[in-house]
Amino acid sequence: MSAITSVFQPGRKALIAYVTAGYPDAKATVKIAAALAEGGCDIIELGIPFSDPMADGATIQKASYQALQKGITPEVCLKIAATIRETITTPMVFMTYYNPILNYGLEAFCQSCVKAGVDGLIVPDLPPEEGLELEKVTHKNNLDLIYLLAPTSTNERISTVAARSRGFIYLVSLTGVTGARNSLSPELKGFVKRVRAKTDLPLCVGFGISKIEHAMETAALADGVIIGSKLIELIEQDESLTTLKSFITSVRQALNTQKKTGEV
Repeated sequence: MSAITSVFQPGRKALIAYVTAGYPDAKATVKIAAALAEGGCDIIELGIPFSDPMADGATIQKASYQALQKGITPEVCLKIAATIRETITTPMVFMTYYNPILNYGLEAFCQSCVKAGVDGLIVPDLPPEEGLELEKVTHKNNLDLIYLLAPTSTNERISTVAARSRGFIYLVSLTGVTGARNSLSPELKGFVKRVRAKTDLPLCVGFGISKIEHAMETAALADGVIIGSKLIELIEQDESLTTLKSFITSVRQALNTQKKTGEV
């Protein structure tokens, strides 16, 4: 059982937090990760800044751009992850586009991830049809390669991802890019049901979750909740991280209460 898989326990909904590595700077990212872990996050998703983040909305694009301007590279992100691992045991995954991995070298990158204490990879621009080589290398290095599905995914694509994703399956809650939104997609329930019919892997939902109410609604359908853009906004608003920690603690407590009252 991998570190990521072990997060998903009966009766507990996983809380996954995304932050851009190197935003607002490298040292701050380490403090942010510690705050998220203390607040009750089960998995921390570190985004590697990339110049063409096609799956990311304005908030994460801005954070990624600022990190790149400060010289944050995949090598620096690995150092950040290693520093985080020195202080917390929370599982970590890198969210990165395929090009930086390819430029680094698949084997070298995966080996470096293991040394840094990273447990898995999310590569939003890598379809399973083109992922066999990275699958082999991640499997060899005991890393979970986590594939994504969208509401527009065909039943054939769902079956393929269900067979080949490891750790969990990332469900994109809506068609489009990341970003905080006022409400969840009305199609989400049916989408989760379609995927659940084809797999027993944990299903975690991200994109657009910005309120405690969103997290509660999502957790009632899936095994985990992924929050990203909202956290970047809170970091930007309050560099002391007090607001960030308060929010993530409140989400964790809400999910725990939901579990106890049997609403999920």
